[in-house]
Amino acid sequence: MPTAHRLVAGICLLVIAFIVSTMIIANGEEGKDYGYFTYVNMGLGLACGWKVMGKRAGRGWVAAVNNGLTGVAALVFWGLFVQGVYEMFRLAMRHRYDGPFDAVLAIFTLGVEYGRQLITPEILLTLAIGAVITGLLTEVAYRRWR
Repeated sequence: MPTAHRLVAGICLLVIAFIVSTMIIANGEEGKDYGYFTYVNMGLGLACGWKVMGKRAGRGWVAAVNNGLTGVAALVFWGLFVQGVYEMFRLAMRHRYDGPFDAVLAIFTLGVEYGRQLITPEILLTLAIGAVITGLLTEVAYRRWR
C-alpha cells in the first residue's frame, strides 16, 4: 500500500543513488560511456527505499538509523549486482567467456571490481551520512503522516 514514509524513503535513496553515481562517474575512467548507469541506480534506490526501508519504519529513532543503513546496504548490493549482470551480458555478447559457468562467475568478479570504486572516503562518507538522514526522514514521515 502506498504510504508517505515509503515514498520518502524511496526518494531519499533515489537522491543518494544519483549523488553517488555522479561521484563514481567523476572518479571513473576518462571518456568511458556510462549509458544508463545513473538512471538504473536511481531506479534501484527508489525500489530499495520503497520495499526495504518503507516496511521497517515506525520502530523508533535508533531503529530508524539502522533502517537507513540497511537501505543503503541493500542499494549498494543491488547496484553492484545489477551493474555486474549488465556488464557480464555485454561481454558475453562479445564471446569473452568459455561457458555459462564462467559468465555467472564473472557477475561476482565484476561486482567486486565495481565495489572497489566505492571505497573512497568521499563516497563512503556520502553513503553513511545519507543513510542516517534517510532513516531519520523516513521515521519523521511515518510519525507525521501515519
